[in-house]
Amino acid sequence: MARLTTFSRLLITLAIVAGVYFAVTKFLPQFQKAKTDAPSQTEQPAQDDTRTDDAAATGNNTSTTNWGKSSAPSTASFTPAPFNYTPASASSGKLKGVVELGATGFNSFIVRIDAQKNWQLEKAEYGASLVYEKLTSDDDVKSGLKRYIADMLGFGVGSKDIHFVVSSGAKKVDITRKITAELKKMGYFVNEVTPQQEGQLALKAALPKSYSNRAFVVDVGSGNTKISWLPGGALEGPGAKYFQNNTPDGDVHQQTKALASQIPSNLRGTCFIIGGVPYELAKQTRNGKERYTVLKAPGGYTADGAKQKAGLNIYSAIADATGCKQFVFDWDANFTIGFLLNL
Repeated sequence: MARLTTFSRLLITLAIVAGVYFAVTKFLPQFQKAKTDAPSQTEQPAQDDTRTDDAAATGNNTSTTNWGKSSAPSTASFTPAPFNYTPASASSGKLKGVVELGATGFNSFIVRIDAQKNWQLEKAEYGASLVYEKLTSDDDVKSGLKRYIADMLGFGVGSKDIHFVVSSGAKKVDITRKITAELKKMGYFVNEVTPQQEGQLALKAALPKSYSNRAFVVDVGSGNTKISWLPGGALEGPGAKYFQNNTPDGDVHQQTKALASQIPSNLRGTCFIIGGVPYELAKQTRNGKERYTVLKAPGGYTADGAKQKAGLNIYSAIADATGCKQFVFDWDANFTIGFLLNL
């Protein structure tokens, strides 16, 4: 390089500068674009839209999509408070019978009721799913009703002390008209109840007198959920089969929570809870033949199927709204027994 002239060294320097300039102008923009297009480290990955097992079990893809994409409700977790209560005996009372024409078929109850309205369940019989599943023909209705009536008469219930009640969920089904018509032919009157009346009747059966100023009652049915308290509280919310209507669980959680928030604060110490899903939860921990079973917190259960998942969603919403830590399932109470007590 020392032998080169000043002019030669200048040409070489210019060539190097030109090469660097060409390389920068050609490759730097592509490098910057690639850097801009690269995902940020804080960007969230796409949500997995995989079907859940419970939703798959329903066989309804539309319902599954809504279920999976709705906002996830909270699952209440707490240590349940112990419950110690023994109901008064009604051994000197009179036998009365009631047949419920409900969303899950014919259910019958024979109850002994005394003059103070103390009661005790003497016999209960739960039917198959005859109403919503539309498995009942005219002959099935007639023979089923006659059998229920004959069983009650044989147990010692007087013919005038047998009553029939149509639940608020069942009367929405066409087959109920067929059942009602058949009963009228047999000379019986069929009593229909609204959801609000059903909630108040459940309250009358499930709420002990000594808890009237410190507790409320919840009846989680398939078609609706009734929330009631004294004096006069009666609310209706979605039932445990709401998923069949493609209703997101997050919507139901918020709706149920808003309803339960109306329960007076002084009545939130204990909740007496009945219904299909609470029954399934209670039988997991029932001790022998106890009348009352304290449920675990909603977060303590693993749902078995879509209906239980929906029921736990409703249960969780009520627990969230009220802060109640003592949910007591009554193995004997039913709104139709409240109907008998109300006569």
